[in-house]
Amino acid sequence: MKLFTYFRSSAAYRVRIALNLKGLAYEAVPVHLLRNGGEQLAEPYRAINPSALLPALEEGGAVIHQSLAIIEYLEECHPLVPLLPADALGRARVRALAQTIACDTHPLTNLRVLKHLTGKMGLSEEDKLAWYRHWLGEGMAMLEAHLASEPQTGRFCHGDTPTMADCCLVPQVFNAQRFEIDLAPYPTIARIFDNCKDLPAFVSAHPSQQPDAE
Repeated sequence: MKLFTYFRSSAAYRVRIALNLKGLAYEAVPVHLLRNGGEQLAEPYRAINPSALLPALEEGGAVIHQSLAIIEYLEECHPLVPLLPADALGRARVRALAQTIACDTHPLTNLRVLKHLTGKMGLSEEDKLAWYRHWLGEGMAMLEAHLASEPQTGRFCHGDTPTMADCCLVPQVFNAQRFEIDLAPYPTIARIFDNCKDLPAFVSAHPSQQPDAE
């Protein structure tokens, strides 16, 4: 099993956590998102994943792209240490929480969006940072509202064991910390992050622990 990854890619970070939680061995294949204009845009990686986005998972000659699709694949093929609840409503809730991050929040702060803002759109670095903080804050506020008000929230996003939602939450908080965003308005998110961050599966998935870390 090969995971095409970049140490600071939030989407790849999610998948690394999921693989670690399930105890699955994999080969990390770094694809540098900035070097030489972005290795993900060059033909060698495009031949693997025409979307030119990270991550991609290769197993048995097949390639799967999109982080949530990869995690769902792992869930189906390696059901031990489940990352989705046993009940249909629980699964729907965990997927919704994960998608609040992966679909509603992260795309607006993705590297290619930020590069477009300071490139063709001509925004300053200060304006780019304001954009980033605004949209990350909007997404965090949505997530906090659900986590704080819904009784299914436990030590983690759903109950007392990590799920796919926690695989998404931790990289998002890492991004917030990297850009010096105050977590005080999001106490439930901060609490869940604290419960996750020292678990071995999360520690070994951290960007600083990756072979391509800078």
